[in-house]
Amino acid sequence: MKIPLFTWLFLIPFLTIFFGVNVFLVSGQCRKDQQSLLLQLKNSLEFDRSVSAKLVKWNSTSDCCEWPGITCDEGSGRVISLDLSFESITGGLDDSSGLFSLQFLHSLNLSFNSFSTALPVGFANLTDLISLNLSSAGFTGQIPNDISKLTKLVSLDLSANSFLGGPPLKLEQPNLATLVQNLTHLTELLLDGVNISAHGNDWCKALSSSLPNLKVLSMSNCYLSGPLDVSLAKLQSLSIIRLSGNNLSTPVPEFLANYSKLTALQLSSCQLNGIFPQAIFQVPTLEILDLSYNEFLQGSFPEFHQNLSLRTLLLSNSIFSGTLPQSIGELEKLSRIELAGNNFTGPIPNSMANLTQLFYLDLSSNKFTGTLPSFRKSKNLTYVDVYHNQLTGEIPSSHWEGLRSLTYVDLRNNAFNGSIPSSLFAIPPLQKIQLSNNRFGGQIPEFPNVSSSLFGYPGFEQQQIRRSDSQFCLWSCKTQCPRTFIQ
Repeated sequence: MKIPLFTWLFLIPFLTIFFGVNVFLVSGQCRKDQQSLLLQLKNSLEFDRSVSAKLVKWNSTSDCCEWPGITCDEGSGRVISLDLSFESITGGLDDSSGLFSLQFLHSLNLSFNSFSTALPVGFANLTDLISLNLSSAGFTGQIPNDISKLTKLVSLDLSANSFLGGPPLKLEQPNLATLVQNLTHLTELLLDGVNISAHGNDWCKALSSSLPNLKVLSMSNCYLSGPLDVSLAKLQSLSIIRLSGNNLSTPVPEFLANYSKLTALQLSSCQLNGIFPQAIFQVPTLEILDLSYNEFLQGSFPEFHQNLSLRTLLLSNSIFSGTLPQSIGELEKLSRIELAGNNFTGPIPNSMANLTQLFYLDLSSNKFTGTLPSFRKSKNLTYVDVYHNQLTGEIPSSHWEGLRSLTYVDLRNNAFNGSIPSSLFAIPPLQKIQLSNNRFGGQIPEFPNVSSSLFGYPGFEQQQIRRSDSQFCLWSCKTQCPRTFIQ
């Protein structure tokens, strides 16, 4: 006789109290066929047991829905998610693997392993996949056309970290257009490090014609060329655009300012040229802008207004010029500024003292003039570099008070004068101060809580600074010294 479930739920408390019966509901337990396939997969893989946090705990005596890296459907007990990232897996993965019989998988993550083989065509069997992450998994060679059969995919990540070495994945036959033509549900496409070698008109049109819902486009270091075709303007859902490390050799198009949801635009080392559109700085949703290492890219800052979202602004080693507007202080979320190696002139605005979220500031190798503003309100500041500018005046000790996270300060090659700020030397985590080629005078400040023996000079005493050159290479720390204070 079958007892309805609601009746069992009503009877459980009474059975437990009066008869001492232990009753368990088994809904969601792993099915035997699913457990068998997972164990078959484990036995076919080579992995480092001393590093493994998931596979090493899989065994036949426990419910596979409880295994690390496994998620089951509560109703059917079928495995719907498999995460074997960072499992130190080496060797191959062939088409007969039990993995490719787990046909109810919605999510598969094999990232950051070392398979070092071609991508198996067996992935085409996993037709229910919504998310496939094979980033930095060690697969090599041509991406098979079978991936294009996964028509339910919403997120596809085949990216590889170029710093890890090894031959990259490539898209030749099929090419990018063939790969994505059936993946019309994709919202995230990450192919960083894949050798695509496509012309701008081709890859731009392939994306815009097949992926209308694309939100994340990440194709850094893919051997792409320009131009950035106007067809990309159709992808109005784009939020993240990462194309760094490609030889685009093109101006930055104005239409990028029309993406109403854009949060990140990363175009570093792309051989960009022409004048950068100021309107892009003022996209309300933009949080990250990286244009660094584009030595032919010109531009200047507009007036900023409140309610902008910029957090990271990277323009190093381009040829931006002009002044920093006082309105830069309106960017209250700004936390990282890198403007090194440009042609900026004029003073560093005092309004930058209002950037309370700032933790990294690099204004080196420009032509800034005037005095250095205080950054006392930037309590999280860790790095300050104003090397090789034309800054002058005294630096009050009060400028550095309360900065308890500061680790690096470079004030070299300016024309600062007066005394060295004593508060700098009272910051516990400070590791390096560079002050040479200025006009400081007076004595080197005391070093609180640091004995003279740590500098390798027993009996070290304060030394008078030579005003003529202010070269602060007065000692070298030995290995026991926790901080290299002055150069």
